[in-house]
Amino acid sequence: MPLELDKVMFEIYKESTYSGQYRVVYFTELQDHNKEAEINRAMAGEHVFDGFLRSYKKDVAKETIGKILERMNSGERVTPEEIAQQLKPFMAS
Repeated sequence: MPLELDKVMFEIYKESTYSGQYRVVYFTELQDHNKEAEINRAMAGEHVFDGFLRSYKKDVAKETIGKILERMNSGERVTPEEIAQQLKPFMAS
């Protein structure tokens, strides 16, 4: 099995603001100019799911996460178990 050194750490969370939107933050891709604000926003929100994506499949994984967020933000209930199942092919060990 190949060694997975290049991973993308992410978290799906629900904003604590009045909008209550579900969002994702890719921690390992943050730049210095937005790092603190994005981390603070995620930490203030309600945790839903997190993990590490394989870098070589991250674009497809991000599309999948985007679709999950669309469903959640339209009012559909999506469990952490369902998220894990959908992201399983993209998750790093």
